[in-house]
Amino acid sequence: MPAMSSFPARPSVLVVGCGGIGGVLGSRLLRADVDLTILTTNAAVRAAWLGEGPRLEGKLVGKTLDAEHVLASPEEAKRRYDVAFVAVQPPEVTNVGRSLIPLLSERGRVVCLPNGLCEDRVGEIVGRERVVGAVVAWGARMLAPGSYTKTSEGGFRVGTLSGAHDAELDAIVRLLETVGPVRLTDNLRGARFSKLAINCAVSTIGTIGGRTVGELLGRAEVRRLALDILTEAVDVARADGIRLEKVIQLDLEWLAGLSKQRSKPKSAIQHAVLFAVALRYRKMRSSMLAAIERGRPPAVDFLNGEIVSRGERLGVPTPVNRAARDVVWEIARGTRSAGFEALDETQTRGSNSLGSPSRSSSTQESAR
Repeated sequence: MPAMSSFPARPSVLVVGCGGIGGVLGSRLLRADVDLTILTTNAAVRAAWLGEGPRLEGKLVGKTLDAEHVLASPEEAKRRYDVAFVAVQPPEVTNVGRSLIPLLSERGRVVCLPNGLCEDRVGEIVGRERVVGAVVAWGARMLAPGSYTKTSEGGFRVGTLSGAHDAELDAIVRLLETVGPVRLTDNLRGARFSKLAINCAVSTIGTIGGRTVGELLGRAEVRRLALDILTEAVDVARADGIRLEKVIQLDLEWLAGLSKQRSKPKSAIQHAVLFAVALRYRKMRSSMLAAIERGRPPAVDFLNGEIVSRGERLGVPTPVNRAARDVVWEIARGTRSAGFEALDETQTRGSNSLGSPSRSSSTQESAR
């Protein structure tokens, strides 16, 4: 007989952050008549949710929230929550985790949705047993305050830091299924690192290139850069003993294995795989680029920067990820413009790191 959840039949749910991902999740939960509260520092977004309500794919959800359920800060909360979905940028996760401590019910759980390796950071604050990771395999955008669209289909890969599966996790799965299919994993670390590697390529290249994923990965030279970034990330994962899982049906171990012959041009198979990714996420625009445009710091230190720092600790060279991280920061500081020239500069810096396993084929051939 399955264990009974300690949550009430209608658990209280808090969504922190109502950008693309949080907005779609919140809108679906609202439509499903979940006991929902949202928390966002964006006054225009709060006004939209308090007015006629959020829009999803151009249509009103049809339900609204009252002022008690639309918060500007954690201090405004008048209750405790059974489930808190965190959908903010990685640099904000630690502060959000601290703010949630007094807001959680006795068995309350925090569900991490952002890219990067956020679960360990939140677990150190609220307790590892309270943390659930939900690896998002779809994209979304906020077109205007309170107006959301999914830019690609997909669901979630969900698990806990310990690999444990209990009735509370089942309740969280049912909430997430309002958006898309959910697959449970006992290897959250491997699933999260796989998504990290993909974001190091897709989100960071989208930030540097300043265009949608489809526009960028449709070009062979951009796919070569993405393959170099992915291969370095897989090298780091292997050195760290991480068993990678397939995310968005992309086998990174296999893809990186094809990249090992770096003295030769990238294979047609590799390009075909990344072109398929481009088609699936052709409408996706980097949330990191959107953050920069809003004057917020980019999350690149929690993406490519994570690969670089782990590579340094493990003795694994990561020159292309380092170059990508540095160029993103130059764009954020206004010393460089996003575009194809910035992508070329990223590849050049990574390729010119002598002795690096990530040097491009043209550099290696000329060095012979």
